[in-house]
Amino acid sequence: MNPSPAASLVDRFGRRINYVRFSVTDRCDFRCVYCMSERMSFLPRARVLTLEELAALGRAFVALGVRKIRLTGGEPLVRQNVLWLCRELGQLRENGLTELVITTNGSQLERLAGDLHAAGVARINISLDSLQPDRFRRLTRTGELEQVLRGIRAAQAAGFQRIKLNAVILKGRNHDEVVDLARFAIKNGLDLSYIEEMPLGVISDHDRAEAYYSSEAIRTDLARVFTLTPSTETTGGPSRYYRIPGTDSRIGFIAPHSHNFCGDCNRVRVSAEGRLLLCLGQEHSVDLRRVLRAHPGDRDRLQQAIIAAMHLKPHGHEFQLGGQPIILRHMNHTGG
Repeated sequence: MNPSPAASLVDRFGRRINYVRFSVTDRCDFRCVYCMSERMSFLPRARVLTLEELAALGRAFVALGVRKIRLTGGEPLVRQNVLWLCRELGQLRENGLTELVITTNGSQLERLAGDLHAAGVARINISLDSLQPDRFRRLTRTGELEQVLRGIRAAQAAGFQRIKLNAVILKGRNHDEVVDLARFAIKNGLDLSYIEEMPLGVISDHDRAEAYYSSEAIRTDLARVFTLTPSTETTGGPSRYYRIPGTDSRIGFIAPHSHNFCGDCNRVRVSAEGRLLLCLGQEHSVDLRRVLRAHPGDRDRLQQAIIAAMHLKPHGHEFQLGGQPIILRHMNHTGG
């Protein structure tokens, strides 16, 4: 018997889950210092969900009331045939999905932006942590700034509206570009979210406590140049938005440390290997890959596993900046 979507994905704290993020791969063509170690080992192909399994998950979640799906990685656009998945998920608009969105480092947008738009992707978030080519290279280890800038222009030309930049701000690395990034966003008609670094996985590049740069510090930097007006706008995620009068850009802050956003969390994640992660900063999870492969085509069983998992969703994360991270999985395994 099919469960009723109206009463399905609610956790034990009364939070309704209507947003899921799928990590379609743990691989990436960048090696960002806050996301992964310089030398990474990636999942063998057999452990990664197939595109067909991801499509089946999308159908199951939408049947349970999910209205927004975000594709993440690693870098989702390095996954072979990812456009097929976008088209399959895009068709779920007929079943109640209101938004299919994607987070990307922008490296592949120059060649794929038009196809993504045609496939039904509604919005794009693009990571951009620096506007200085040498610094961009140091932060990403392998990335080229101009390639990403061309990708942004391609996304605009393809017709995407409300393109958003995501910038992880690290003290001593790029915190002096806070204002420059805002000016770039305003000049190009883009939205921008500043993100406090999330302590996932062991890294050797920097001390996270020393590199921490709070949202309050960022707002102080911006207030020296701009007037920030609080906004009640939301895109369904954790960003808290401000407007700058006289511009069309929204400035957001994702602050897992200084302004915990767990109380009204409406999200879950599925990792590239099929773990349903109930919280970004906790290890509570359910193995959906096992359900998919033990009972192929059995959507009822899959939906029941998802519903049962809601009771495991914790009240919130317990991020800490000092010492070893509580969560040993890196962000590229988790999905952005």
